Amino acid sequence: MSPLLLSLFMPPYHHSSIQRGLIGLVLFTLSGVVCAQQAVSEAETTSVDRNLTGFESLDEAQSLWEFGAAGGLGEVANYPASSQRNLIALAAPYFIYRGDIIRIGGGNGVRAVVVDEKDFEIDLSFGGAFSADSEDDTVREGMPELDFLFEVGPQVVYRIKDYEFSNGGTARLNARLQARAAFSTDFSELDDRGFVLNPVITYQQRGRLFPETALSASIGMVFATERFHEYFYEVADQFATDARPAYQAKGGYLGTEVGFSFSFPIKENIRGFAGAGLQFHAGSANEDSPLYEKDVTYSVAIGFVWRLYKSERKATW
Repeated sequence: MSPLLLSLFMPPYHHSSIQRGLIGLVLFTLSGVVCAQQAVSEAETTSVDRNLTGFESLDEAQSLWEFGAAGGLGEVANYPASSQRNLIALAAPYFIYRGDIIRIGGGNGVRAVVVDEKDFEIDLSFGGAFSADSEDDTVREGMPELDFLFEVGPQVVYRIKDYEFSNGGTARLNARLQARAAFSTDFSELDDRGFVLNPVITYQQRGRLFPETALSASIGMVFATERFHEYFYEVADQFATDARPAYQAKGGYLGTEVGFSFSFPIKENIRGFAGAGLQFHAGSANEDSPLYEKDVTYSVAIGFVWRLYKSERKATW
């Protein structure tokens, strides 16, 4: 599973981040350290939002396009602060395109890059999350189901610092700010779900543990308009019961998520991924809603990517 697929195994408000997962140690020879130093100096010219968890190291040019197969298994909460969980199994082809403007996959979804400088990027990005059923014997019993959710909007990514380790490996610390319009769909109609603001700090580390392994971590907060909160926490009069009184949702703070992931080589063109995330909802604008159940929820996922073909032509970033 690629980081893009891994992001789909997260709660509906989370799309950036957990491109990410769990954790040995290897010492490099002097020549290995020299190579790592060269990688950092060359990496300074690469795109600020280049993903460190894929097949190539930072000092290797990436193919312009590639495709293959990906699969994964994940378990997530049905929605923020829900006690009900959703098990998702996915197997699908994957495609990555690394154009100068249009970029697809590679850990960061779909982007239309407006500005790509040494230390910052501005783009128009997209994200999504799976639907969830309103099953019997849950707090949402009898209410409309939560449809597939997707978001689109501008994103700013800023390179805080690149790191070089004396015994080998490189790392990068980024800050990103996403402001997105949200929509839900059952693929027969499209509904406006307001706006989401998501500041995130991400850390990626490659080659510090075992060669070609990568560790990612992120922490981010989510704020949203009233319409977005309504989608999860509003209880209209027609759905009110003795155990579930009517409730008017309001906008504001939604939650904070801490995510981790670990990627590793299995064979030359196959990589595995494992990821986990904790979502903290205490202090949410709608923690008084009868649909708000838990202060802390979690997400877990495992998967693989099998690269079948890649272009001879290289990406410029």
